[in-house]
Amino acid sequence: MSYEQITCEIDGSVMILTLNRPDKLNAYTGTMGAEIADAFQRADMDDNVRAVIVTGAGRAFCAGADVSGGAKSFDTSGSHGAGVFASAGQRSGRFVEAIFNCRKPSIAAINGAAVGVGITMTLPMDVRIAARGAKIGFIFARRGLVPEAGSAWFLPKLVGLPQALRWSLSGRTFDADEALKGGLVSEVVEPTALLDRARQIAEEMTAETSAVSVALTRQLLWRFAGAPDPFELLAIDKPMSIERGGHPDVREGVQSFIEKRKPAFPGKVSEDMPSQYPWWRSTT
Repeated sequence: MSYEQITCEIDGSVMILTLNRPDKLNAYTGTMGAEIADAFQRADMDDNVRAVIVTGAGRAFCAGADVSGGAKSFDTSGSHGAGVFASAGQRSGRFVEAIFNCRKPSIAAINGAAVGVGITMTLPMDVRIAARGAKIGFIFARRGLVPEAGSAWFLPKLVGLPQALRWSLSGRTFDADEALKGGLVSEVVEPTALLDRARQIAEEMTAETSAVSVALTRQLLWRFAGAPDPFELLAIDKPMSIERGGHPDVREGVQSFIEKRKPAFPGKVSEDMPSQYPWWRSTT
């Protein structure tokens, strides 16, 4: 996989996606957004990829949008501003959709500054860990902008409305320890240990789990976390459980438990998703 502003490598069953503009602190551009989307779509379709880790090259994760265009950096009447938003195409947030819809779990390994879109791009990911010393900020109000990349939906789900308001209305930057206390990241680790810890988390989520079960579980949790009641979910998870109950994955899961061995699930997300998936397309 060859890209201009990110790199991708496959490490066993994990795709490691690295934002790769270190001389610009990995500042975001439309090209970068399109490449992130493409990489996640590739991961989604590749049965050999079980998880995605996203990190940054150099000393930053992503220092926000590229403002080298000066005061008009976000003005789409000019070429620079148009380029910042180019990845959206006709629908806003293409890379957000790719991350959210990916059937593989994703981990943000925040190795340094993550500001503006540099932090909102991590919100659709399933796990965020940060290096000690990383600086984070939802700085939109200090630039005259609004929270983007769906962050006004994601952030309150992750940290609660009071904390989301506190960070977003002030627009201030804060450190990794405050992000941990506020629930935005689950761990703060030493910079040299960050990527290894991300790999360990990926291993925890994939080593003894069914790829199909993981794909379904993350969508069920994300899509029903804000539901007003459980009844729509109950109408889906019962028939899904019944259908999955006859699948070789379930037989293998039970048999491996009885035999006290590591399971070898045969199911593939490219072929074995249940008939209910994707249920949201039939209900919207």
